[in-house]
Amino acid sequence: MRLFLSFTPLLLSIVLLQLSSGGAAPLDAVSGLTLGFTRAEVGLLGSAHFVGFFVGCWWAPRLMGAVGHARAYAGFAALGAIGLLAHMMWIDPYAWAIMRMATGLCVAGSYTVIESWLNARVTNDTRGRVMGGYRIVELGGSLCAQLMIAVLEPAHYISYNILAIACCAAILPLALTRARQPKMPEAPRLRPALAWMRSPLAVAAVITSGITTSAFRMVGPIYGNEVGLETSQLAWFLAAFVLGGALAQLPAGWLADRYDRRWVLIWLSAAAIASCMITVLAAGSGITGVFLTAGLFGFTTFPIFSVAAAHANDFASSEERVELSAALMFYYAVGAIASPLLASNLIESYGPSALFTMIAVGHVVLIGFGLARMRHRPTLDERTPYTYTPRTTFSMGRLFGKLRDRG
Repeated sequence: MRLFLSFTPLLLSIVLLQLSSGGAAPLDAVSGLTLGFTRAEVGLLGSAHFVGFFVGCWWAPRLMGAVGHARAYAGFAALGAIGLLAHMMWIDPYAWAIMRMATGLCVAGSYTVIESWLNARVTNDTRGRVMGGYRIVELGGSLCAQLMIAVLEPAHYISYNILAIACCAAILPLALTRARQPKMPEAPRLRPALAWMRSPLAVAAVITSGITTSAFRMVGPIYGNEVGLETSQLAWFLAAFVLGGALAQLPAGWLADRYDRRWVLIWLSAAAIASCMITVLAAGSGITGVFLTAGLFGFTTFPIFSVAAAHANDFASSEERVELSAALMFYYAVGAIASPLLASNLIESYGPSALFTMIAVGHVVLIGFGLARMRHRPTLDERTPYTYTPRTTFSMGRLFGKLRDRG
């Protein structure tokens, strides 16, 4: 208990950040539709978020080195709060896209600071327990953030103020802690080629994961609106996706540690295609059917990133794991940037089912590429243990790399 109490400021900051940033995406989607934005313009907001996220991942380690952890964290959180508060002052989709870039910067930068701080304080003896707590807090905060949409009125300044207050409150635990700031770790080099050299299949899988997850979380409210869900029901629709993904971690990890991970990725993609088809067919089956299929979709798609990361780490040395993690996050961001804008334009042209058609096509490509890679080289007998890997920053390799080494 004393161990987790010592990490309370960091974990509390994660929860508050999740409530703020996790609630911004669905609130922007339903607010944009309420204000008359086109579906393509709503999708642009999701893509802008990941542009800011990518820049923040690259910039945060350098800013920490210049001003320290606490000041960098306060600066990133302030950017996020400014982006949220400005929404109802300037109602324009392109202005909102710039504001969403600010929230993306906030998410990436703030998480980089927290994860760097966590990494400096954990030891080999406490790493497993702390990372387990971190994963629970991160998923729990994400789930609660989706549910907030049920009580936030779309296109209302009070709703954005509430999210901004949560973002500002996230500064307090780190600003008031007595813990000494850690020394600045060396920033990981961004070498996208490293991930491709170690595992082209892992690269394809994380791109597909970025396309899938960002499309659903950023454009899912448009789909829900098109199939007749009310705003309060959209919250449960998105929460069902996150809950399904959380429930998938144990069975996915069990399979990934016992069978060829390439086959696990292929069968997960096949299951994702099936869940896309079921989701489209269940669109008119009532609220319960829509919620259940959202959970099934999360169950089949959420673990793909972690399985791909585990597969790539099988071919990497301990010294490469931090840079490999950064490279995989780079490819995830590439898919996540393109996906919301493309998905929203497809919905605009072909209807709500186009969202899941696009995702299914991505997984068909991944299956074909996976089968081709299996013919190219055999898998390894000695493998790193599967671990759920949050898709937060380029520096996740520091936190989770030693857990793989200990396996």
